[in-house]
Amino acid sequence: MIIAIDGPSGAGKSTVARAVAKELNFASLDTGAMYRAVAWQALENGVDLHDGEALGEIARTYPIEFRHFEGEPLPRQVLIAESDVTDAIRTLAIDKAVSPVSAEPLVREALVEQQRRIGHAGDYVVEGRDIGTVVFPDAEVKVFLTASDEERAHRRVRQNAERGIGSTDYDEVLADIRRRDDYDSSRATSPLRPAEDAVILDSTDMPIEEVIAKICLLAREKRSSPAGADALKKTISSQKKA
Repeated sequence: MIIAIDGPSGAGKSTVARAVAKELNFASLDTGAMYRAVAWQALENGVDLHDGEALGEIARTYPIEFRHFEGEPLPRQVLIAESDVTDAIRTLAIDKAVSPVSAEPLVREALVEQQRRIGHAGDYVVEGRDIGTVVFPDAEVKVFLTASDEERAHRRVRQNAERGIGSTDYDEVLADIRRRDDYDSSRATSPLRPAEDAVILDSTDMPIEEVIAKICLLAREKRSSPAGADALKKTISSQKKA
């Protein structure tokens, strides 16, 4: 089973995906980390972030892998060409570099193939920006997770402070989130948008535990009864409108 979680930067996709994977004993595939790894390698190589051919070459020839600890479904390390970039890809520099890199068709083509190969090998929670629309359009469960610009900026600042990585200036982070939203939504290749059959969850005022519970319930209902999952989607949508 594939659970696809899409949404804008700072919506909490990574945190939710990891928690859902742990709860359901799935593996978690962080596709955003793959694009960040390519961006990191491009900066390391001095590649122009708008040189699609060069970026595509990196995505094709530099293998990206996730390492798991024994008995844990969640990856602990991200590597590109055997270099551990787990922390290096979570800096403000990569935040700014990843949008133009991920917009390049040759990069997306190379990484989508790898994502599909990994995802089809088992039960995965996959998060990103085009998982339910492009990478896994037949995913059994699709969720579009969002929140207000301001709430996402506050979350990112707290996250950066806890990790000691990235900016903790609220105005700077908010501006970067809005810039990235505009870029991701307007790009010609795989723009950020909900899949037509996705459940939209606005987590601005929703506790993360509730978000996780709703997604796990969707997955369990889908696995036991596809019709039951469809009914649950309608219930969640009506609750959102109310």
